[in-house]
Amino acid sequence: MLGAIAGDIIGSAYEFGRTKSKEFPLFGPGSGFTDDTVMTVAIAQAILTDGDYRKAALDYGRRYPDAGYGGFFQGWLHSRDPKPYNSYGNGSAMRASPVGFAFDTVEEVLREAQRSAEFTHDHPEGIKGAQATALAVFLARTEWDKDLIRSEVASRFGYDLGRTLEEIRPGYGHDETCQRTVPEALISFLESDSYEDAVRNAVSLGGDADTLACIAGGIAEAYYGPLPSEIVKKVQEILPSDLWEVADRFRIEFGLE
Repeated sequence: MLGAIAGDIIGSAYEFGRTKSKEFPLFGPGSGFTDDTVMTVAIAQAILTDGDYRKAALDYGRRYPDAGYGGFFQGWLHSRDPKPYNSYGNGSAMRASPVGFAFDTVEEVLREAQRSAEFTHDHPEGIKGAQATALAVFLARTEWDKDLIRSEVASRFGYDLGRTLEEIRPGYGHDETCQRTVPEALISFLESDSYEDAVRNAVSLGGDADTLACIAGGIAEAYYGPLPSEIVKKVQEILPSDLWEVADRFRIEFGLE
C-alpha cells in the first residue's frame, strides 16, 4: 500500500496544476499527502485490527479534517450518524489497495472491497471501482501477467481497457468518478515498465492526478515489488508518525518490504 500512498504524494502537486507530460519532479515543495492517503491508512488499520472500515475512516478522517475531502464526504465525516450517500466518486477506489494486498482469494477480495466502499460509496459504480482496484492489486501480486489482468478486470467489470494513454491523454481532464478514473489508472499501470513509470503515466493524463497515481501506484507496487528506497524515504519524511506507523506495520505484516 506504500505504492498507493507514494502515488498520492507524487500526484498531489499536479492535482490542480495539471500536466500532460511525464517529465516532472517526483517530489517538490507542493508534494504532500491528501485524503487518498488518510483513507488508505484507515482501511489498512481496519484490516490490521477489527475489520471495521467505517469506524477507522471516521477516526482517521476526523484526525485529519483538512486533507482535501470532497463535499459529500465532508458532510458524512461530520454527521452525527453518518450514512452512505450513493456515491460513485473515485474515493472508494483510492482507498481500496490494502484489500488487494491482505486477502487471499478473489471472493474475499471482492467481498472486502465492497465492505470498504459501501459505508459511503454504496452506488454500484462506487462499489465496482473499489472492487476493480483491489482485484487488480490481488492479481498483480499473485503473478498474473498484464494481459490476463487486463482481460480479467475488463470482462468482470466492463471497463474499456483496450485504449492507450496516447489516445486518452489529449481529451482527458479532471474527473472524480470511478467510471472515468479507475480504467485510466489501470491503463497507466498496464502501459508501464516500472513503479515510477506507472505513476508518471497516471499523472501525465492531466486529470485527478493524486487519485490516478494512488490507484496506479498501488497496483504497480503489487506487480513490480517493493518501492525504491529513495521513494520510501521521502514518504516516511512526509507522513505524520501515526500514518507512517500503520503503513509500515501493514507492509511488514503482509510481506511488502
